[in-house]
Amino acid sequence: MTTYTARAVDPAVLAELRDRDDAGQPCVPFTALADAAEVGSPLRCCLRDVVPGDRIALVSYAPLRRWAAATGARPGAYDEQGPVFVHADAEACGGPAAAPESYPFDRPGALRTLRRYDAEGRIVGGRLLEIPAEATAAFDKGFAEAFADPRVALVQVRAVEYGCFQFEVRRA
Repeated sequence: MTTYTARAVDPAVLAELRDRDDAGQPCVPFTALADAAEVGSPLRCCLRDVVPGDRIALVSYAPLRRWAAATGARPGAYDEQGPVFVHADAEACGGPAAAPESYPFDRPGALRTLRRYDAEGRIVGGRLLEIPAEATAAFDKGFAEAFADPRVALVQVRAVEYGCFQFEVRRA
């Protein structure tokens, strides 16, 4: 069982992204085919992998900007946006599991950055994590280290290879 809560993209935000993404582009849905490169990619709406037949969209998402708008933070130059996959239709997505046993996208050997942000949305450190076989314990340790610093308001987990946003964890 996980100690911290991996947060998927909020349903209200997903509704906006399914219309126009954070780069102002319209959503362009497509179906993931069995041999498509997207199969196995992370879906940020439900925190699971794309499977063949999923109706998905690749949208531009600015997670820190969205968090800052809700909290009054001013991240300045730390505001960034990037591509994420989501289900193209709300009806096709059941959302994340209610009580997950592990963190999403926890493939052993994958490299992740646990990027720490303060209450103003500025980076205050980070940690490289090569996901071990005991992934849940490693993530728990990384988040505990991050939140031991009282300045840390949230942690974004990102893939090292592409810099893609995976999910975030906020201070309880």
